[in-house]
Amino acid sequence: MVDVDSDLPPSEVTTSGETEAERYLRQEILSGKHWYIALLEAVRLCDRDEETRDGRTYRYLIKGEACDWLLIAERLLEAVPDLIPEMEKAALLFHGEAPLTLSAEEFRELLGDVKYRQYLNYFYGITTEEALTMAVEEEIRKERHVSGLTGETDVVANEAYRRIYGSTRTILLRNFRKEKGYPQQASISLTELKEFTYWLFKFRLKHNEKARIASDTKKALVWLNRQGLARQLTKHDFKQEFVEVVEGE
Repeated sequence: MVDVDSDLPPSEVTTSGETEAERYLRQEILSGKHWYIALLEAVRLCDRDEETRDGRTYRYLIKGEACDWLLIAERLLEAVPDLIPEMEKAALLFHGEAPLTLSAEEFRELLGDVKYRQYLNYFYGITTEEALTMAVEEEIRKERHVSGLTGETDVVANEAYRRIYGSTRTILLRNFRKEKGYPQQASISLTELKEFTYWLFKFRLKHNEKARIASDTKKALVWLNRQGLARQLTKHDFKQEFVEVVEGE
């Protein structure tokens, strides 16, 4: 069991411009705590949905439900650049590979119940949803290859969206933007793309039968594991966690 500081201070900005989460992270690492444990506790302290630093906007919470905890981690680690092994930092931020192996229970305890729930929403609603599209596109390319057809990107992508959501990406994106009151434009920002992906997740839950939802989600998780992109989550009970997310809708 990982030791957790249950009396964590609130995340506020100090007079020096440093948040309590940043200060906590620095102090705990200097006191000898493993940086990853201190980081998870510091993420727990962060109570901002978004913030702007040095001209960059960090949107941590999508639709008030899905928390991109690795983005919070990236932001916090910028405050302690000389205290973290660079290779371990890169492995976490770019590949999702943690320097310590934690059980789901330990991870949840360190993040806190609220952040952990929001993390699950992000993992299943955005990370896994993106993986589902990639997995289906991969299937379509193989089918087209067997049939002697080329794998044009637009054709494959549109067919993948039709199979998963019953419509093309263009139409779905137009409907999403209309619902949200966003401008209909040619480009899409990373933040809007994440929000759109989470919208697609909710759309899939609403319009598909439970058996189809479970099957598609399993397909996405298999794809993630095959790519080595979910190795940090191998101790998690994916089935039970997904049930928790769906039941929370």
